[in-house]
Order: sequence, then C-alpha cells, then structure tokens
Amino acid sequence: MKSVSILIPTLNAGRVLEACLASIAQQDYDPDRVEIVVADGGSTDQTLTIARRYTDRIYPNPRQTGEAGKAVALQHASGEIAAFIDSDNILPQRDWLARMVAPFDDAEIVAAEPIEYTYRRQDGYITRYCALMGMNDPLCLFLGNYDRYCTLTGKWTGMPVAVEDKGTFLKVTLEGARLPTIGANGFLVRRSALDGCSVRDYVFDIDVVYELLQQGQCKFAKVKTGIVHVFSGSAGTFVRKQRRRIKDYLFFSRSRLRKYPWKSTAKGRLAKFVLYGATVVPLWIQSLIGFTRKPDWAWAFHPFACWITLFVYGAETIRGTLPGAQLQSREHWGQ
Repeated sequence: MKSVSILIPTLNAGRVLEACLASIAQQDYDPDRVEIVVADGGSTDQTLTIARRYTDRIYPNPRQTGEAGKAVALQHASGEIAAFIDSDNILPQRDWLARMVAPFDDAEIVAAEPIEYTYRRQDGYITRYCALMGMNDPLCLFLGNYDRYCTLTGKWTGMPVAVEDKGTFLKVTLEGARLPTIGANGFLVRRSALDGCSVRDYVFDIDVVYELLQQGQCKFAKVKTGIVHVFSGSAGTFVRKQRRRIKDYLFFSRSRLRKYPWKSTAKGRLAKFVLYGATVVPLWIQSLIGFTRKPDWAWAFHPFACWITLFVYGAETIRGTLPGAQLQSREHWGQ
C-alpha cells in the first residue's frame, strides 16, 4: 500500500471534526501506512481535544486560513500521497481511501478526486443543495468550472476535458486555462509532484492543478465515489462564507500569490449569471428542473444562493478597489 498523509486544516471545527476523523479511523487501509496531520489556526473550542484523540501530529497555523493550514500540514507530511481532507468532510465508505489511492497504480496519474458530493437526506438543506449541485458556489454552474456531478446538468464539469473510462475511475486529461475547480474536499496528489509547485506558505486548490499542468502533469483521476461536505449553519453562514471567498481571492490576487488565470473566464458566462440573477425567473426554472430530477425542497435555496453570491461578490469587488482592503477576518470563525 502507498503511504498516505491526510492533511486537515482546522479552526474552531469542533462541530464537524469528530465525524471527519472517525470516518478516517474506520478506513480499511493499513493504519501503519496512514498519518493524520492537523494544522490548527488557533481554535478556542473543542477542536484540539477531538484532534488529539486521533493524532499527535498537530501543528500551529498562525496565518489561520485554510490554504495556509494546508501548507503547514504539507510541510510535515511524509507520505507518498498527500490527501487534502477538510475538517467538514466525511469519508462515506470504509474502502474510500483504498478506492481513491488505486488510480495511482497508473504512473501517469498525478492526482485523484471523488466525482461527486455524497447526498444524504439527513443533512441540512444547504448541505443537500450543494451536494445536488455538485458545487458550493453557484457561480460555478454558469462558468462551467465545477468539478463534481451536478444533478441539474447531468455532468461532473462544464469544461472541455478528454475522458477515458477506466471502470472505477475516469482518466481525465486537462489542458489550457479552462479547468474544473479540482483541488479540494478529498483531493489526493503525489507528494513528489508538489515539489515543483509554489506551496511554501499557501496551498490554493486550482492553482496547484494549474502549476502541475505547467510541469506537464496533465493526467487526473475522477474516482467513481463521493465525499460528504457538511455545511454547518444557515443562509447567514452562507453569506459569510461567500464574503470570505471573494475577499480572500481579491486580497491574494493583489498580492500576486494566485497562479490560475481567472481573468480568462468567459465574460459571456459571467454576464449570463448577472442576467439570470436580475431577471429571477430563470433561477426558479433551474430549481424546478433540479426538483424533477431529484425531488428535494433544498432546490428552493438555489435562487437565494445566486442572489447572495451576485450581491456579495459585486459589493466586495467594488470595495476591493479601495485602499486598505484586507482578508476576511477569522475572528470568532467556526464551522
């Protein structure tokens, strides 16, 4: 078995971390070939108490952000495979890790990721909505750069990719700058391949994929399994997370720390998102289409998710042009 380093950034993740770590401990994989490395951003809840029950590999993350936490954990990783698992992820089957590592028997495969988010009826409505959509940001639906199976479109991405079905996984060839947002929530990558990437202080998901492509590493596996991504909180939390997403992106872009050329995004698709948000009716039509394919009242959140995203991204982009723009504060942050 290949050795695996499971890298988990945390910050006040007490509500979700136990389920995450328990699902890792239950894996049918040689425990001597697995290490769990936690990078904590200064949690004040029960996060560290929970983490210590599963690992003694816990390191401080003074920058607090998840991207910085991934970098800290990676610095202390020794496995052949680096597995980026967020604290709000749950591995849905006992053989999940074995299934995810299997594609690496193909020497061309540089990284692997689940093809979907696992849908569970017992989850909250936003968690169910994101699982049905195959994304956490509805803007990705319009840009087409999502990377998990979307019930609405019947595809795992809207980007042009070459795919070869290998039975238990899809062998995907990526090229150019139009990439799915691969790189988080169950992303496994060869540790040696990361040596040529700029991941010293931060690990930005799609930036790592983009840099791998620059090195000629273009073969990825989309494994025919899922991963649970728990969204803790209400619509208010959704607003806060969208604000954090755009503020962090703008800050790091100005700091020239981002690599992926987001400005190459098709402007027509972005305009469509704005148009749908302004006219409202198309969003409700999308909700109805989704409901007919997978009946769940969580689809009713779709128009609101789009409106929130449109307003927050627009407002923060305008504010980001002003002097003194900063990262979203992590004070009182929690899952």
